[in-house]
Amino acid sequence: MPTRQRRPEPTDSGTRAEPRHGALSAAAAGETGLRHIAELTAREVEGVTLVKPAEEGWLVDVEVVEDRHIPSSGDVLALYEAELDSEGDLLSYRRLRRYRRGSGDDGGATR
Repeated sequence: MPTRQRRPEPTDSGTRAEPRHGALSAAAAGETGLRHIAELTAREVEGVTLVKPAEEGWLVDVEVVEDRHIPSSGDVLALYEAELDSEGDLLSYRRLRRYRRGSGDDGGATR
């Protein structure tokens, strides 16, 4: 039988307790960061590679296809970082690095 996840207990005011980082969950922060990067770069996004709590919100890393090639193993990808506040508003973004698809992780982008 599957186990049920516990929902947060209501507070004294009758509302549910807010998540640790404001109204935005980690999953919602990832989706929001992905959308911001897609809109700003006007490029195809591959997916979210990191969602990390920050002091006042979230850091979200998104992989983007910067230059498509045939075969796809020649694609040039980039890793972008979006900094979001606790409500999901974009504070800043930057490209962290560019690399060829399948080139492997150089270990330099760990946090």
